[in-house]
Amino acid sequence: MNIRAPRPGLLRIGTTLPASRPIASFSLPKSTPRRNITTRDRRGISSLVATREQYRPIISDSLSGLAKSKQQQQLRMASKITDWVKPGDSSGEFKRQSSSFRDWISKEPGAKFPPEKGRYHLYVSYACPWATRTLIARKLKGLEDFISFSSVHWHMGEKGAFSFPIRLARTTREVTRSVHANNAIGWRFAMPEDTDAEGENVIPDPVPGHEKYTHLRDLYFAVDPNYSGRFTVPVLFDKKTNTIVNNESSEILRMLGYVFDDQLPEQYAKVDLYPEPLRAQIEEAHEWTYDRINNGVYKSGFATTQAAYERNVTSLFEALDKAEKHLAESGGPYFFGDKITEVDVRLFPTLVRFDPVYVQHFKCNVRDIRSGYPHLHKYTRNLYWNHAAFKEPTNFLHIKNHYTRSHTQINPHSITPLGPVPDILPLDEEVEAVKAALATR
Repeated sequence: MNIRAPRPGLLRIGTTLPASRPIASFSLPKSTPRRNITTRDRRGISSLVATREQYRPIISDSLSGLAKSKQQQQLRMASKITDWVKPGDSSGEFKRQSSSFRDWISKEPGAKFPPEKGRYHLYVSYACPWATRTLIARKLKGLEDFISFSSVHWHMGEKGAFSFPIRLARTTREVTRSVHANNAIGWRFAMPEDTDAEGENVIPDPVPGHEKYTHLRDLYFAVDPNYSGRFTVPVLFDKKTNTIVNNESSEILRMLGYVFDDQLPEQYAKVDLYPEPLRAQIEEAHEWTYDRINNGVYKSGFATTQAAYERNVTSLFEALDKAEKHLAESGGPYFFGDKITEVDVRLFPTLVRFDPVYVQHFKCNVRDIRSGYPHLHKYTRNLYWNHAAFKEPTNFLHIKNHYTRSHTQINPHSITPLGPVPDILPLDEEVEAVKAALATR
């Protein structure tokens, strides 16, 4: 079987951060006493413990190698990993970064990453809709024994880009890594003492040789010490060569859909998430459901101007109206009739998070799914309650805690709402407003 190459419709379009420019190394002046300047925190990162004022001249001199005005301006803005709109961007628009690792598992002879059983590991977050789609595909295709997985803790930490303390560096690589390490903490691996993140394989990094890794960023830096992007999930990792194969969810989903078919039992090999007769329709659906629904909730929630919010939330609900109309006309139970396709795998993670999170947290409250979209509501519940591949990776504890306690620029007190109750309704239940409306028909 020929490789199905990446297609334009797969990309999570966004702006790519510029690559880091070479930075001159710096060190303390020889006359400066070294005692009591640095300490080690629990991750082994050296940090200044002296007062800002006492060592401000030292830091000023040390940063002389960062003289590029644009770069200095970015550093002074103290960006955080949770600054989803770049500081200083007057448009107020959230622009998703393009994924950085784009290799493929291939069945071609001599392929760099062949489809070997047990060779690959999938790093995910149960909170993340993009990562959830890869777990759904893994289950639908029966790949549990082929690809191992683990989930990070639901909390995504933040830290100032160049705020004190910052470790001093001796080499260009250390300077680059120091800046990026202070730029973002991001996803962390769960520790044995964590009791607030229940879920299958919510564990420390299980890959041999990664015992000291505490954060997903450790994995990224081990593969590329000069990495300057976000530390995102999912990550498809090759345990044999110790490198990242791919961190683009749509491409991982496409790969898992066919590259192991020759080794699978017939019941899983015949599961075709990208059937030839529907490919054009699938790609067309991907284009608008990704931009206006999957990413639309983020563009609405992360907007920093009223105009950006209104523009994106309006587009989001127009797209939900379009999806509702499509399901009403097609009859379901899936987006394209009686076959589960990539569209279902990609749309479901957003819809199942909509009422518990996006309505209140991202201000997507024109309507909710359970009372405003009967066909989408039925569609979502059918996938959740009737298919373990959709239900098992849906962890509402991780989902609700992540959004409400990691996005402190939206929810500064990290208060997690109790509702809606329940997170998802049973198949045979409706909210009171819907019951009343149905009774009058």
